[in-house]
Amino acid sequence: MNRRMPMPSKNSGGSGRMPAGRAPKRKMDFKVLGRVVKLLFRYYPRMVPISIVCIFFSAVTATLPAIFLERVTTAITKCVTYENNRVVWVEDWATARAQIFPQVFLLIGFYVLALIAVTLETQLAAYITQGFLSKMRKSMFNGMQNLPIRFFDTNKHGDIMSYYTNDIDTLRQLIGQSLPTLIRAGTIVLSVFFIMLWYSVWLTLIVIVGVILMFLVSGKLGGGSAKFFIRMQKSVAAEEGYVQEMMNGQKVVKVFNHEDRAMEDFNRLNNELFENTYRANGYANMLGPIIMNIGNLLYVIIVIVGCLFLVGGAFNPSIGVLLGKADPVIGVGIVVAFLSMTKQFTGNINQVTQQINSVVMAMAGANRIFSLVDQQPEADEGYVTLVNAEIAEDGTVRETDRHTGKWAWKHPHEDGTVTYTELKGDVRLTDVDFSYEEGKPVLHDVSVFAEPGQKVAFVGATGAGKTTVTNLINRFYDIADGKIRYDGININKIRKSDLRRSLGIVLQETNLFTGTVMDNIRYGKLDATDEECVAAAKLAGADDFITRLPNGYETELTNNGANLSQGQRQLIAIARAAVADPPVMILDEATSSIDTRTEAIVQKGMDALMKGRTVFVIAHRLSTVRNSDVIMVLDHGRIIERGNHEKLIADRGQYYQLYTGAFELE
Repeated sequence: MNRRMPMPSKNSGGSGRMPAGRAPKRKMDFKVLGRVVKLLFRYYPRMVPISIVCIFFSAVTATLPAIFLERVTTAITKCVTYENNRVVWVEDWATARAQIFPQVFLLIGFYVLALIAVTLETQLAAYITQGFLSKMRKSMFNGMQNLPIRFFDTNKHGDIMSYYTNDIDTLRQLIGQSLPTLIRAGTIVLSVFFIMLWYSVWLTLIVIVGVILMFLVSGKLGGGSAKFFIRMQKSVAAEEGYVQEMMNGQKVVKVFNHEDRAMEDFNRLNNELFENTYRANGYANMLGPIIMNIGNLLYVIIVIVGCLFLVGGAFNPSIGVLLGKADPVIGVGIVVAFLSMTKQFTGNINQVTQQINSVVMAMAGANRIFSLVDQQPEADEGYVTLVNAEIAEDGTVRETDRHTGKWAWKHPHEDGTVTYTELKGDVRLTDVDFSYEEGKPVLHDVSVFAEPGQKVAFVGATGAGKTTVTNLINRFYDIADGKIRYDGININKIRKSDLRRSLGIVLQETNLFTGTVMDNIRYGKLDATDEECVAAAKLAGADDFITRLPNGYETELTNNGANLSQGQRQLIAIARAAVADPPVMILDEATSSIDTRTEAIVQKGMDALMKGRTVFVIAHRLSTVRNSDVIMVLDHGRIIERGNHEKLIADRGQYYQLYTGAFELE
């Protein structure tokens, strides 16, 4: 790449869930949480409320046994007494049965309804969770397609990939587990709390003191757990990235006998992962048993205090007493019910504390996801479009719906008129200045005039600015000063998609996609026929080796065409550009990966491909630019020499030195 790359942005660290060098704080980001909830209601306006109602119903039903237990126990204690260590019925069984059985059958009815609610809620939760993740992935990917090239130049690809894997997975846990658990546990805690107040204020205060102790312990241990879980995720990302790097560079590792050093580096990363995982799980595993045993201790205290109240007949203030609906003295039924409610109350408090870390992690992941979704799309103020055209003998240009092989720029004007300019491939850069980073200019006062059908070559040392020129023609970046005109039209007025459709490009780094050879060639023109793809392959000189593949043009390519040689992959890329049949071609080191023999084979096809087109060529191998109409020599962003091969050789300047030096090396 012949340009200085911008420094990575602040959010480009590794493939972890958070940017490198900036550990997230353990706090709840309620704005992000609110945004997630709003999206859930927007995507599923009926399913989410139904799911919440089901959770509420099943949660409230879970608190009913304490009420029924108190009523049944009270009914039984009123019907029996103890004489000589024997149970004696004060009232007959029929009276007790009339009070007990309706309560039991009513509770069974609630449980059946709760079972239906839980079944419905779990099915809805699965659908909502996976559907939400699917929509978020679509939103991220669709938005990513509209981002400027600068975004991909300034963010590590592994970090971008983590949006779709690690960060999305935190949302899966949040929506599928944490939020339903928090709603259910919170509902049970509130319901049980009010039931407790209905029966006894004194016993409720004892439970509250125990819960405060639970929260203090949870805050201490949970904070350490969240901190190390975040470190653990970063360690996982670092180790995964290192393993991937070693797999890709395995040949280099073996050639330079780097196995021992590679193992040392891996062991260091693996030990960091072990340490962080051990501490994270150590805190997390400690939290549950401690909270549970505080609950057990609270259970014992309730037994003791309840028994003391029973024996002493102490006054029992409660909401029920205030409303005249309960006995002012604690009975056996209340103590028994409180034991059940204490277990339920502390158990659900424990569930809430266990979900805090998951929610914090999910908010960190959601924050990163929204940072991608909120990226500003590539600005495009262009209004000049590319249309199929018919060219009359007198030069009149007319738009048509059918494909004629001729193109024109459709230029609407403020007065409502529309003019058409034939697409010829006249590209002119005038006094262009550009910098990737402010204050660090890359191009200075560059002027290039490429007439239709001309072959213009850029040569120079690495970093001279050769690729930058072609990036500006594509409008991957916008210039700081000067003008770029295409067939006399300022390219800022041309819609970017139409501008790029008129330009074919073959890059030094070949990208082949999973699919057949035919699919990869057709990528240049999605509606191309098989015959057109084969013709393009023949033009590029690729047909010969393609027909010798196991399945010819239907041979499946995977892993960026790993089963092909670098030269073969490049030939397919050239064929892909050929099938697009653009009026302007950009060849960025297009033959650099092809050996001399293969270059000779493809050169004839390349000459045919370039015939009648405006062509920009970037090459280190100067033998490929000898037949260029104009050769531009760049040095530190300035054009220092220009002319054809013979003129530049005669001038004996830098081109002469590069050219003769190359031959001396050969």
